[in-house]
Amino acid sequence: MDRVTDVRRAHERFQGGDPAAGIESRHAFSFGPHYDPDHLRFGAVIACNEERLAPGAGFDEHPHSHTEIVTWVVEGELTHRDSTGHETVVRPGDVQRLSAASGVRHVERNDGPGPLTFLQMWLAPREPGGDPFYEVVRGIADSTPYALPEAGAMLHVRRLTAGERTAIPDAAYVYLHIVRGEVTLNGERLTPGDAVRMTDAEESVLVAVAAAELLLWEMRAT
Repeated sequence: MDRVTDVRRAHERFQGGDPAAGIESRHAFSFGPHYDPDHLRFGAVIACNEERLAPGAGFDEHPHSHTEIVTWVVEGELTHRDSTGHETVVRPGDVQRLSAASGVRHVERNDGPGPLTFLQMWLAPREPGGDPFYEVVRGIADSTPYALPEAGAMLHVRRLTAGERTAIPDAAYVYLHIVRGEVTLNGERLTPGDAVRMTDAEESVLVAVAAAELLLWEMRAT
């Protein structure tokens, strides 16, 4: 039988950022100065941050290492620049990945005319070190999971119409985030910003109450 280990509602996320600078952050796990001993890690996932940037706002150049950073834009356009020479604009439907490996620096900004909302998910690599790596997959399809073998994980994007059902992978760990819309999972109603952490999610099925977009991490045992 499946076991829902935790349902974390959008309003329960820790609110951070710098509102005066046009940055609003909502953290599902311990992050930076926010320490939550009950939410340090789940499977390979060590962070799932919802970031909202006003036009012109952003994160100045800062370092990362030994982290797989995957970004999903919900609304607007994200400008990315890094110390390996990449400069990219990431839009809704694109998957951006930055493998920090032994060390990399990057900048993230909203250089567009409207608001920007994106999810940034950090995963722990199975082996530290190596060379930094960057890529963007444009317009990822529901039927094409994004594999992240370095973290023993796979990202599924699910876009459902009202009444549509979709199965949850039978994996050691599953992390589900509701991007938009409304679904039920084992009778539990989930809305945008809600997240579910599951172990051994055998025969679990999601049902869309309204048109919905979901991000789902399927992970092997750590």
